[in-house]
Amino acid sequence: MNQENNNKILIITAHPDDEVLGCGGTIAKYAKDNDIYIAILGEGISSRYQKREEASKEELSSLKKQSQEVGRFLGVRENLFFDLPDNQFDTIPFLKIVKEVEQVIKEIKPAIVYTHHFGDLNIDHRITFQAVLTATRPINNCSVKEIYLFEVPSSTDWSFGKINNPFSPNIFENISDTINKKIEAMKIYKTEIREFPHPRSLEGLKILAKKSGMENGLNYAEAFELVRSVK
Repeated sequence: MNQENNNKILIITAHPDDEVLGCGGTIAKYAKDNDIYIAILGEGISSRYQKREEASKEELSSLKKQSQEVGRFLGVRENLFFDLPDNQFDTIPFLKIVKEVEQVIKEIKPAIVYTHHFGDLNIDHRITFQAVLTATRPINNCSVKEIYLFEVPSSTDWSFGKINNPFSPNIFENISDTINKKIEAMKIYKTEIREFPHPRSLEGLKILAKKSGMENGLNYAEAFELVRSVK
């Protein structure tokens, strides 16, 4: 990573748990020497019901608390929440989402941003990617010098490479020392874990990290696709 004089890293995700699924090991690896912020745009629950109002305040609050606990566990400086409707980002004016992301970037001034891949099955993931790329245009002295896309099990893989271009990782982060912390962080998301062979199971996450590691002579790794890097 290009650290230069700015050690601020911003993770921008659509839902609580995406940060762990996509780059939990990397967050744990760099949290000690960097200020890491996580911006979560959506609330992550209401699409499980016929109507958004059916999602209880208790459920929404519980998931947010889980996310905050995950942040503390991984060593994150701050979690930011925007509570956009789950799996309904396409019902919101795109400019509104872009403005939210732009404001976060303006306030934090991160040098590095991690976000979703543009070929994910989940519509919120794709719109998050578009908003991030729009908000990080290299104008007005934008602080962002590096943008990385991560894969989210049960979304990136389930598009089967048929939505936009498939995920093509070209950066691999060695997380052999932090894979267990990633798994422990996922355990905090009690409502989001699934049973194996679901990709979002604890075993599934470890298998994916082992596969990425094996491809690069490592025990465990997280894969990323680099969008832009200014040296």
